[in-house]
Amino acid sequence: MSSVVRLSRRSSRPDGDSTDPDIIHSHDFSSVYQPILSPTHQKLVGYEALVRVHKNGEAVSPLALFEQAEAHGQTPALDRHLLQLHLDNFAASGQPVWLFLNINPATCIHPEASLERLASQCQQSGIHPEKVVLELVESASDNPAALLEFIDKAKTCGFQIAIDDFGMGDSNFERLWRINPLIVKLDRSLLVNAESHSRARMLLESLVKMIRESGSLVLLEGIENHTQARIALETEADLLQGFLLARPSVLEDHSQELTEHRLRTVVADSSEWTLQDVRDREGYLRLLRFEILEACHSLSRELPFDTACRRLLEVDGVKRCFLLDSRGIQQGNLARANPDLQRGRFNPLYHSAGACWSHREYFRNALERPQSISSCRPYVALPDAKRTITLSTMLPGQRVFCVDIHPDEVFGGKITFPATL
Repeated sequence: MSSVVRLSRRSSRPDGDSTDPDIIHSHDFSSVYQPILSPTHQKLVGYEALVRVHKNGEAVSPLALFEQAEAHGQTPALDRHLLQLHLDNFAASGQPVWLFLNINPATCIHPEASLERLASQCQQSGIHPEKVVLELVESASDNPAALLEFIDKAKTCGFQIAIDDFGMGDSNFERLWRINPLIVKLDRSLLVNAESHSRARMLLESLVKMIRESGSLVLLEGIENHTQARIALETEADLLQGFLLARPSVLEDHSQELTEHRLRTVVADSSEWTLQDVRDREGYLRLLRFEILEACHSLSRELPFDTACRRLLEVDGVKRCFLLDSRGIQQGNLARANPDLQRGRFNPLYHSAGACWSHREYFRNALERPQSISSCRPYVALPDAKRTITLSTMLPGQRVFCVDIHPDEVFGGKITFPATL
């Protein structure tokens, strides 16, 4: 969500007291618009309408304003006023792009009246509904049935639908698929967490992929620095929004050419970083393959297991090495990269000599591809309960040499291991 507060999502009383202050006429309102861009097309494709409020020349928090409007039963009137303001200002620009409008879920209580009013406002402003994207929070309504009814009728009127802040609160995939929105805007917290935690980044990438495969476009908002931009681009999100690309402004002050140039620069910088990352990862995989082969040669010369694995265990991310016989039975204990600092903690799975791993993917990989160094899919390893990838290869005498790696500790968890090294 943008740091500029948007239209109220609070419910309101149906009628105000005649003695209540006239909130609309006692404040000055202006529309600001934040660009939404397509990194694939490298151009501006829409604006999100936001509000700025002043009273007697002093800035007023929109949140405080809507709290006051709610207290006096004036929220519906205020919503109508601001929607008309946003539509009129956008129509004056004549730009062939989407206009994103935030809709209060409370209006879903009377969906027909709300949509009729909004369609009438669009007609007055000369904007066809297909250019208007209605943003709703799918988890914000106390009446999911009314929300779905509102969305169905909005689509019938020609409006586009976007789900906002998905991924926070009690966001629900079942509701998402029933709503079938054109666009899903992911909550900014997902991107912020992905910047700091590799597992959060993997979850973000999976979420983007799942939503796109379900038939909706994905918009990542709140992009404020180049790291977040690179993460957003790596997820293959369809649309981007954030201060790094453009801040909200009145349309007369906004330069589309400058914003699109900034987007192209961000995409180019990200591509250069990606190419360098690819080179670094390829170098890491070559080193890993070399050290595994060296360890295999040492084991073939019957060097002690710990000695044969010593250099391999110095490679970033490598945690353990172990040997299996032709039946998948572990021969001896593990060779470890570092002393286990948590060894004093009880773990009946710590010592694994004699354990049978024949059911594991990495054992089957070695049998099926005896001349290769194979990698398995990530899983949680028993010795430390951490995300692990095991590389395996066949040694003379039908023995299988296995190497456990914590991928989250290598290149920030962004490395992808090929099926064979």
